[in-house]
Amino acid sequence: MFGHNAALDAETTALLHKTMRKVTLDLDALAFNTAISALMILANKLAALETPPLEAAERLALMVSPFAPHLGEECWRMLGHDTSLAYEPWVEWDEALCVDTAVTIAVQVNGKVRAKLEMAPDASEDDARAMALAAETVAKFVGEKEIKKFIYVPGRIVNIVVGK
Repeated sequence: MFGHNAALDAETTALLHKTMRKVTLDLDALAFNTAISALMILANKLAALETPPLEAAERLALMVSPFAPHLGEECWRMLGHDTSLAYEPWVEWDEALCVDTAVTIAVQVNGKVRAKLEMAPDASEDDARAMALAAETVAKFVGEKEIKKFIYVPGRIVNIVVGK
């Protein structure tokens, strides 16, 4: 069922910490729908694992408890605890694990998305230009045409306007 010795991989660890952060901040802001959405994403990730790590399942049960206390308690008991989770401290996250190391950036040529690239969220404009122009699908539409405008919004989008 749950792996008492199953280790958290890097992707699951990052998702767990991002979820703990989001749920905590969303609870403070009374944004319950988005907090529950984040819990569902984590639950689906854990369900897809062959053996979900016990640590992640315990933290998920703790985060579910403000929304569905009976479900949280039942899950807590199924995880092997004899005491109520109501007496457990709230989850804490590592802010360093909540930072994205790569983001997907859309590359538009004359207003149409021609590629999606993975790059660092703080990549420089020169790096973004080089990566965008090196993409095969972008190069096909830019070719030898004059680049009239190059717009780069870090972590979001690259937009290239070319002449005819």
